[in-house]
Amino acid sequence: MSDAGGAARYVIASDSYLLHREGSAYLASLRAQGRSANTERTYAGRVALFLSYCSSTGIDWRAIEFIELGQFLHWLAATPPRGSARLRSAHTANHIMTTVCEFLRFGAAQGWVSVELVERLATPRHIRYLPGYDQGENAQFSVVQVKTLRLPATLPETRSLMLEQVEQLIEATTNARDRLLVALLAVSGMRIGEALGLRREDLHLLTSSTGLGCSIGGPHVHVRRRMNENGAIAKARCPRSIPIPAELVGLYADYQHERDDVAAAADSDMVFVNIYRPPLGAGMRYGNAYALFGRLSSRVGFTAHPHMLRHTAATEWMQNGAARDTVQRLLGHVSAMSMERYLHPTDATKRRAVELVAAKWAIR
Repeated sequence: MSDAGGAARYVIASDSYLLHREGSAYLASLRAQGRSANTERTYAGRVALFLSYCSSTGIDWRAIEFIELGQFLHWLAATPPRGSARLRSAHTANHIMTTVCEFLRFGAAQGWVSVELVERLATPRHIRYLPGYDQGENAQFSVVQVKTLRLPATLPETRSLMLEQVEQLIEATTNARDRLLVALLAVSGMRIGEALGLRREDLHLLTSSTGLGCSIGGPHVHVRRRMNENGAIAKARCPRSIPIPAELVGLYADYQHERDDVAAAADSDMVFVNIYRPPLGAGMRYGNAYALFGRLSSRVGFTAHPHMLRHTAATEWMQNGAARDTVQRLLGHVSAMSMERYLHPTDATKRRAVELVAAKWAIR
C-alpha cells in the first residue's frame, strides 16, 4: 500500500488477510528510523517468513526458545524458497536471521518477547591487535557484539568491471535517460538509491555555482538523505558532493531533450523519472533500475548490476593514485574500515606485483 505522498508502505498479514499487529508495528518502526522503502520491503518478507515458519511448526513466536531459533536457521539453509529448487546460501540465511533477531529485539522492548532470549542473540567479544582495526582513542570500540546464531559462510564476491565493460554497458542503452544513469553510477560511485533519489536542485552543472549559493567549483552533484515518493533514499546520513566530468553534463542535456517531450514529467523535481511507460513523470523506482541492468546484461553478454559500478569507480580511483581518504569521502563512508570491500586489484596489477618481486630472485 502507499501513503498520501505515494511512497510504498508495507504491513504483514496472514493467509486469511488478517493484519499481524506486532510485525506491522516493527515495519512502522523502520519507517520512523528513516529506513528506505526497499529495506522495509525486504525486512517485511523476512519477518513474514519467520512468522509463517512458526505457525506451520506450532511454535508461539513470542515464546520461542533459543534452540528453536537455531533450528529455524538450519531450516532456512536446508529448505528451498517457495517456487524455487535452489537452496538458500548460508549468507542469505544469515541475513534473514539477522532481521529476525532485530524483530525479536524490538519485540522485547515492547514486552512481547523474553528479554533473556534477546540477551542470548549476541555475545561480547574483545578485539585485540586486529590489523587495520581502529579501536578508538580510548579503546571504546575494542569490544564488539558477535552474533550467536550464524552459519559459516563466505562473503559473496562483488566484483568490479573493466572500463571496456562499462563502455559496453553505456553503448547498450537505448535512450538518453538510461545512458545518463549508467554513466553517472560509473563515474561518481553513487549507490543506486542515491542516484534515484536525486532532485534537480542537487545538480550543479555550471563552472561556477555561486549563483545557487554553492561555493564548490566545477560541475558536481549533491547527495542528500531525504524521503522520496519513489522509495529511493541515500544510505549515508551525512550529505556530500561528488565532482562530475563535463561529458556527463552533455548526457544530462540529451536526457532533458527527451524528457521535455513528456508533459507529465514537467512538474517532477526528481532527476530520473518515467518517460517511456506509465506512470509517466513518476520517479524511477528500484525495480525499474534493476530491470534495466538485467536487459543490459543480456545485451552485452556478462552480468552487471548497479552496485558493481560503485566498486568499479572505487577501484579505478585507487588504481590511478587517489588517496584512500579521498575515495572514502567520494563513496560517503564514515569508517575507513568500510573501504576494504571496495579494493579490487586487477589481474594485471597482481601480476605486476608478483613479477616485480620474482625478478629479484635467482629462480632457475
